[in-house]
Amino acid sequence: MMYKTAPDSLKSFISFPDKLFYKIGEVSKIVGVEPYVLRYWETEFTFLKPRKNKSGQRVYIKKDVELLLSIKKLLYQERYTIEGVRKRFGLGSAQAETKPEPEAPKKDVRQSARTIEHIKKRLREILSQLQ
Repeated sequence: MMYKTAPDSLKSFISFPDKLFYKIGEVSKIVGVEPYVLRYWETEFTFLKPRKNKSGQRVYIKKDVELLLSIKKLLYQERYTIEGVRKRFGLGSAQAETKPEPEAPKKDVRQSARTIEHIKKRLREILSQLQ
């Protein structure tokens, strides 16, 4: 099975190592902007939400890096404004600020937490039986 990689327009823009996760320092070097710029873009573009690891560090996936490269290209090469980039991605400023978070992922997190607690309980029961 072939996996879709960066769009052709981005391939000519920059190449970067194919990894599962990238830390903010790596992404900063790949994209060519300081880490504080990446954090600022997160506040301006609601669709940009890198995951965080257990210690709270941002962890980017390949799609995040490709998105950041697209944002940089729009801002720096094509001279879009922040608002222009939002519109290009289908979010106006009012939409970006008031767009509600979907409820399903929150329920999935709650369900996962319940499942983990159930597993912990069962493991404790098994441990007590073994002792």
